[in-house]
Amino acid sequence: MSESLIFTLSFIVVGVLLIVMTMSSSFIARLPLSAAMLYLMVGVGIGPDGLGLLTLDPLVDARLLERLTEIAVLISLFTAGMKLEMPLRDRQWRIPLQLASASMLLTVAAITALGVWGMGLSLGASVLLGAILAPTDPVLASEVQVSDPGDRDRLRFGLTGEGGLNDGTAFPFVMLGLGLLSLHDLGTGGWRWWAVDVVWAVTGGLAIGYLLGALVGRAILYLRAHHSEALGSDEFIALGLIALSYGLALLCHTYGFLAVFAAGLALSRIDLPVPPPANASADAPAQATAEAALKSSQAPAHMMQAVQRFNAQLERFAEVGIVLAVGALLAVVEFRSEVLWFIPVLFLVIRPLAVYLGLLGTKVAAPQRRLIAWFGIRGIGSIYYLMYAITHELEPALANRLLSITLAVVVASIIAHGISVTPLMQRYERRKSGRR
Repeated sequence: MSESLIFTLSFIVVGVLLIVMTMSSSFIARLPLSAAMLYLMVGVGIGPDGLGLLTLDPLVDARLLERLTEIAVLISLFTAGMKLEMPLRDRQWRIPLQLASASMLLTVAAITALGVWGMGLSLGASVLLGAILAPTDPVLASEVQVSDPGDRDRLRFGLTGEGGLNDGTAFPFVMLGLGLLSLHDLGTGGWRWWAVDVVWAVTGGLAIGYLLGALVGRAILYLRAHHSEALGSDEFIALGLIALSYGLALLCHTYGFLAVFAAGLALSRIDLPVPPPANASADAPAQATAEAALKSSQAPAHMMQAVQRFNAQLERFAEVGIVLAVGALLAVVEFRSEVLWFIPVLFLVIRPLAVYLGLLGTKVAAPQRRLIAWFGIRGIGSIYYLMYAITHELEPALANRLLSITLAVVVASIIAHGISVTPLMQRYERRKSGRR
């Protein structure tokens, strides 16, 4: 097949996919499957085992895949941060914080133990595998996340906050695994890992992102309210803050994922007092009415809604592209038999135990704990960490083995959680409505 024909057919396939998904979105939402499952099937269909329109080599194209997944995770983390408008002093924040720290640490430890004693991997490779698979996915878990920024449901709030935080808090363990494989400097006795990769990179990333989100948001609202400047182009706020916070965090050797999440978190908390609109008549031109609305006390809400709508669209585009790539990769990765027992252990033993132990002391009802334990969705974040490790000169044999395990886990998660999310969440919402 010629290159020009492949290029043309690719446009047709993508166009048909997007139009079909738009026309059938309401119907699909009622079925026991997710959009990601359909993207995965299309990815297999256009991969080497199908039409051959998309061929990727996970080792040769690792840098490309790393960048694509990096962008997808950044968009999703910023969106997750903006959804969590609950005051930081609220005790409900203990749920995502404990999930992203205690539960994730337990998950990394359990996978490390399985890697060493169950798979015969070295300690460094096992820690790296644990770090790759420990974070839950903020992209593919949209069905179980907060949909309304004012939603105080513990299940949705906990899963949204966990997905936003643990994609950053997993980074120290990735660096630890690479260090144990002699691919990263841990320092004598591990001092550099503790001081730089843990303490400074985590706290610095959160501080940089939160400060930038607060400063940029307040500056834009001030210009709109008092000087009628900086009107329109709300989409650039999201893109600008993502790029600025991520770039500055990396420049300061901190974790950019945490910075972007914190920037979205800070932006959602902007509440700048502004004067009321002056003389906005009913027959005023649309532009004048929009400017008057931006000058009103609703200015922060107007800006948040515009940014969130734009980010939601970006997130969907990123999901389509990455899951199609995952589907195409299935044809070129050799899966090992060990995934047949590892995946059930991860989903049915490690994740539930980590959640139940990690949530000790929190006010989470038993049905909510069970759903949090089940919806530990693995996805694009795990693909990113895997590609990050490969581009840091991971040995090819080890890289192929980690590829086998990681892709198998991600595909199993897309299928298992995609089938169960609609009936389980509908049942949960009915029970919650009944209690009310």
